[in-house]
Amino acid sequence: MLSRRWSTSRGKQKRKTMDRRLWHKVAAVSGVAALGLGTYGSHGFKPQDPAYKQVWQTASLYHLVHTAALLAAPLTKHPTIFGGLLTTGILAFSGTCYTVAYLEDRKYGKLAPFGGFAFIGAWASLLF
Repeated sequence: MLSRRWSTSRGKQKRKTMDRRLWHKVAAVSGVAALGLGTYGSHGFKPQDPAYKQVWQTASLYHLVHTAALLAAPLTKHPTIFGGLLTTGILAFSGTCYTVAYLEDRKYGKLAPFGGFAFIGAWASLLF
């Protein structure tokens, strides 16, 4: 009986360690992408319509802020839900905004609201 508890406890500990490593790796990859895309947006992105520069800056800001929040995912009660929703939000919201700005065509912006809802869901998940 004692060994069964120990192995269950050990399995949970291993999962927590794996979750922590996973979310730190996701945050690292996202952070590298956020900084690279932000730098490109500031120094290399020259849209014909200057309004798209602001769209890129918005994507970059939300990308970077939510990447920083990903670092806290292992500390939450439900790290997979929080981290998964933040990652979905980054991809759907920021990714869509980057695409809209780069192509200078708002027809590619249909996924952005879903990304926004994913961000809201991630933050709301901290209530439970």
